[in-house]
Amino acid sequence: MKSYDVPVLVESPANLNSTDLLLERVAHNPNHALFSKKAADGTWKDVTSAEFLDEVKTLAKGLIAAGIKPGQAVALMSRTRYEWTMIDFAIWFAGAVVVPIYESSSPSQMEWILSDSDAVALFVENDEHMARFEEIRGKLPRVNSVWRIESSDFTELHTSGAKISDPDLEVARSNAEMSDLATIVYTSGTTGNPKGCELTHKSFVDHCKNAALEIPEIANDKQTTLLFVPLAHILGRYVAVLCVYAGIKVGHLPDTKTVGAELPGYQPSFLLAVPRVFEKVYNNAELKAEAGGKGKIFRTAAQVAIDYSKALDTKEGPAFALKLKHTVFDKLVYSKLRHAMGGKVRYAISGGAPLGERLGHFFRGIGLIVLEGYGLTETAAAAVIGRVSWQKIGKVGRALPGTGIKIADDGEVWLRGINVMRGYWRNEAATREAFEGDWFRSGDIGELDEDGFLTITGRKKEILVTAGGKNVPPAPIEDPLRAHPLIGQVVVIGDAKPFIAALISLDPEMVPVWLEQNGITEKLTLAEAAKHPKIREELQVAVDAVNKKFSQAEQIRAFEILDVELTEASGHLTPSLKIKRGQVLKDFTLQVDRIYANA
Repeated sequence: MKSYDVPVLVESPANLNSTDLLLERVAHNPNHALFSKKAADGTWKDVTSAEFLDEVKTLAKGLIAAGIKPGQAVALMSRTRYEWTMIDFAIWFAGAVVVPIYESSSPSQMEWILSDSDAVALFVENDEHMARFEEIRGKLPRVNSVWRIESSDFTELHTSGAKISDPDLEVARSNAEMSDLATIVYTSGTTGNPKGCELTHKSFVDHCKNAALEIPEIANDKQTTLLFVPLAHILGRYVAVLCVYAGIKVGHLPDTKTVGAELPGYQPSFLLAVPRVFEKVYNNAELKAEAGGKGKIFRTAAQVAIDYSKALDTKEGPAFALKLKHTVFDKLVYSKLRHAMGGKVRYAISGGAPLGERLGHFFRGIGLIVLEGYGLTETAAAAVIGRVSWQKIGKVGRALPGTGIKIADDGEVWLRGINVMRGYWRNEAATREAFEGDWFRSGDIGELDEDGFLTITGRKKEILVTAGGKNVPPAPIEDPLRAHPLIGQVVVIGDAKPFIAALISLDPEMVPVWLEQNGITEKLTLAEAAKHPKIREELQVAVDAVNKKFSQAEQIRAFEILDVELTEASGHLTPSLKIKRGQVLKDFTLQVDRIYANA
């Protein structure tokens, strides 16, 4: 087995907990702008670390006055907003355990998480969330209190703890220690009920402190970011806590559709996003260039950016002619792209799925270093990440300090360290299955190179075994295809079948733009577009290009274009945008049967 451990850079005293990250930030500089809130007039107003702490304390006192006891579970269901992090820390200040719920969760999903976690209280964002809860309230006798963020409930909770003294608050705040439970985060789950991951305060405290020392270019109080990923997802949540500790000023956006419009005004210096966002930035830029008759210029500029980035990794560096081209395109193309992202973005973190070499090199070539990260809910997000000063684009980086990594004999990635969960909540069987000693079995297949850089090649359970006995991981085939502007999702199939094939859904935002660019003036529904010969022809070209990268047994021999979009709402994606393969195969058996009918 290949393995290595990265020593911790700092280890905190055993009596600390996650609240100390905020207290240390305030002690360092109480007047530092820690957040920026969107005002009613559309402007952004700063909130200092001291002001944030005061709000957290008054809310924590309200929770204590409402009867919340140390160790009890309090659930939180909301979109990404300032109050999310405030409530997160307030629950910790009250000594309680935070249980995030995705704001898109159905009543039955809410019921499972609230019941399984023994939650005694719940925060929801609005009336619509409250209506979902009302459908299941009768089945949840333990949930005694429910507060809506967008109502007087929230304001009153802030004032209701006036009788709770500072010493009483301090007793509750300091009750938890590093080894105690900080949060139960439920996996988004592609099958069955989600499992609750028990993350301790150490998973946040030492994890944040070591990451801040390891990536100081990003984790410092000169940086600003705009958070729009779900905070119920462990990646967004961990980065939000890291921002508090490091002093990174954070603005929040609850609606990802407004990101493009908000970036120029907010001007973040770094971004956190999933690969799909970076794909959209690239695809939108290419389509706009096509619309202006400059498609060829953009594609040339993109290739120069990629070539320039690749040359940075050679001993010789970029040649003079390449530097000259890069300088010209920086003025014509790259600067405009950076401006569209706010003009000040220098760094980004990408997680949740592989970004791919092409996009990694493209963005570095235009002046944006995207650090890929890898981790799971069970590892409190990032266990592995690239470094600003040491990147290998196409790989997800090296382990963070305090993390060990091992490749098992069957290729599975095993992890251990300060960030790994202590187990699955009330599920000893699943916990035993997930661990080998102190090593957590990730379920992912990967490789380590001579420098300890990790490459993820797929999920162990998702590897397809064709009728001819060929093992084919679907992700490396799906990821480059998904980068095409027309494609929304790709599901590669072929388990126990004679050849590899794919189910492809279209991107509804990109379809009308592509049709117009290609001289098709009629307005088509998604179902009509799926049958259009020009679209099928375009996708065949994309499939043929991707096939060239794989052996014959791994190539897509046939595909079906689905007439609907695959989304979380349709039941085919998890909240973290992972494909529910079993559900897709179940719902589209007709299309699968058509593919293999004449095999």
